[in-house]
Amino acid sequence: MSFYAWFDLFLFMGLFAAASLHGLAASGQFPREHRAASLQSAAGAAILFGSIAVTLLSLVAGLRFAWQTIPWYAAVIGGGAPVLFAPLLLRPLPDPFVNGRAALLAFSAVAAAIALVMLKLS
Repeated sequence: MSFYAWFDLFLFMGLFAAASLHGLAASGQFPREHRAASLQSAAGAAILFGSIAVTLLSLVAGLRFAWQTIPWYAAVIGGGAPVLFAPLLLRPLPDPFVNGRAALLAFSAVAAAIALVMLKLS
């Protein structure tokens, strides 16, 4: 693989890591009775579902980019590793961060930023 393919692969892995961390943080907010107090309002629900939508759109853009630039075998391994390591990456983070709005917004913003870089490169 060329240097550029390696760079694209690391971008793809970063996107999958951000999306996996976001998915874990968002999964703690369901069912509604278990949501953090900051996410029980209408604005909190908008942040929750809006960040999910942004992350999913970023993931679709990243998959489109990977389909064009990364060999399939590298994309499978590179996409699977962050999914497996996401719980280990989330564990040391403080509970108020993970259970509140901050994690949803941060991980969604990271995923969107990486997707924008990927779209710029394609």
